[in-house]
Amino acid sequence: MSQDHTLMASRFELKYIIPNDVALRVRDFVQQHLDLDEYGVGQPNISYPVHSLYLDSDDWKIYWRTVNGDKNRYKLRIRYYTDHPGVPVFFEIKRRMKDVILKERCGVKRDALKHILAGHFPPHELIVTRSAEELHALDEFMRLMLNLNAQPKMHVAYLREAYVSSFNNEFRITMDRAVRVQPRFEGVLTTKMEKPFVCTEDLVILELKFTGRFPNWYRDLVQVFHCFQCGAAKFVEGTMMYAGRHLHANDVIRNMVL
Repeated sequence: MSQDHTLMASRFELKYIIPNDVALRVRDFVQQHLDLDEYGVGQPNISYPVHSLYLDSDDWKIYWRTVNGDKNRYKLRIRYYTDHPGVPVFFEIKRRMKDVILKERCGVKRDALKHILAGHFPPHELIVTRSAEELHALDEFMRLMLNLNAQPKMHVAYLREAYVSSFNNEFRITMDRAVRVQPRFEGVLTTKMEKPFVCTEDLVILELKFTGRFPNWYRDLVQVFHCFQCGAAKFVEGTMMYAGRHLHANDVIRNMVL
């Protein structure tokens, strides 16, 4: 089994928003240091689709913790990559502890979805990844979900171009394009989106991820391409932008931002 490069358990994560023409030059630079992620091989524009269904409380506590800049916060999401019923989906907790990102996740079969969203631990045979850490991640996801009474709120999708180290899991660079959002309050995982709001147009979200020291060539990348660090939380930024353009779409979102 190939290494799960998406699961850098404790990492630093720096985000930049760059034009697509700059991203193409960043691609050439990064390919001198890292390898294309296996899921991008053979894909159009060497990118693969990523979908996430984000959960939040009815008063949007998770959203507001990010907007208010809370140092210790988390997001709850269900990540998936296809509509194929035989492919696992992943329940994920993404925490920010000051400047450090902590990510936990557990893979399950799709039939486990209804059990978990109803607050019931799924049958053992529906759990795909069964290490102690991953089982703990699912248990913790459910604890946080039930504590907030969190439910599905927003579907976020994008195309990801990712690069990884062939030697270890210390470095990972991603470039996300065509970020799209739409409200989704039912517990349904689908890649189809009806009239989504496109957040990034011809912009690209560049993320530099690392587990130890900031490597010198990361610094060179930032300097050469004049990248300026910024916030780019897709769930939060997408929700805010969608609400600003579609105030009639949903009373909950309208009340959230006004």
